[in-house]
Amino acid sequence: MAIDTRHVMLREAWATVVPDPRDRHGPLPPVMLAMTVVTGLVDAFSFLGLGHVFVANMTGNVIFSGFALAGASGFVPAASLAALAAFATGAFLGGRTAHRFRGHRGRVLHQALVLETVLVVAAFVVAAVADPAHPVPRFVLIALLGVALGGQNATARALAVPDLTTTVLTLTITGMASDNRAAGGRGARSGRRLLSVACLFAGGVGGAEAVLHGYAALPLLLAAVLLATVTLISFRLNRSQAGWTAPL
Repeated sequence: MAIDTRHVMLREAWATVVPDPRDRHGPLPPVMLAMTVVTGLVDAFSFLGLGHVFVANMTGNVIFSGFALAGASGFVPAASLAALAAFATGAFLGGRTAHRFRGHRGRVLHQALVLETVLVVAAFVVAAVADPAHPVPRFVLIALLGVALGGQNATARALAVPDLTTTVLTLTITGMASDNRAAGGRGARSGRRLLSVACLFAGGVGGAEAVLHGYAALPLLLAAVLLATVTLISFRLNRSQAGWTAPL
């Protein structure tokens, strides 16, 4: 049974990385995985380089604001609030894009990726030429990255590829545990869910390694390269007329 379960998980993971073109979500899953790695890279940079603030994980910022209000050291409420505002702005822009191009999922993805890539490239330039620890570049970076990741989250929500939210894994991990065969479930999509967790983890590890070893802007450069790559791919998806492009 254990061998069979591992086989199913590997098959699900492979189908996520190399999806069947006839699948309802077409080529979207591997693109969403790349965006999940971007989240890990960017949040590692923001948390370690901008002073205990996330630009993708808004649950963390709400809690951090509470810590700061209670008097805990190391947390700056202004930074958390700025990230929340920037993220909400990005989500608003992402929602506008999703509604405008809702008849074609490939166009929703492409338009959103173009904006996110521009914002992350701009953030990399700022981080490369200015000290992120100084107040002005710090809040500029929070604004740029918060808008970028808010847009990404809104886009992932609009595309609705199961278990590939790109920024939040709470429900993904819950699904892995609660749908497990040992819990009486069917173990559905456990391979995909585990792969999503692994991608966020890999981005976090890579980003943290870079920041902690003195290459503070490197996570943003890697994120920009990944985004530029999937943006080029999305240019072709933008012109596709395959079945997966139709709205859900």
